[in-house]
Amino acid sequence: MSISLTEAAAARVAGYLQEQPGKLGLRFGVKRTGCSGWAYEVDLAEAGREGDHVFEDRGIRIFVDDDSLRLVDGTRIDFVRQGMGSQFVFDNPNVAAACGCGESFTTEAV
Repeated sequence: MSISLTEAAAARVAGYLQEQPGKLGLRFGVKRTGCSGWAYEVDLAEAGREGDHVFEDRGIRIFVDDDSLRLVDGTRIDFVRQGMGSQFVFDNPNVAAACGCGESFTTEAV
């Protein structure tokens, strides 16, 4: 089981953590939403929670709740800049389909 970060994603998260020194790392998971069923949630972790799985990549701790892990295991998180915008992008091997707008996805593990 693992979650990994590209160099660009790790640098962006490190910048957020430097701006907010009380945060522990990246919180990554999913929530039910959208037309396909699941959407990614990304935030800074304020504390560990019961049932968290903690991964570390490129010096960044990544906190994933137990319910989300089966849906995001193996995901590679990238940070891309296009034109004037930027965003985190997820390469999740568990995705079976995504909605047309790209805001939600579904997996075989419902």
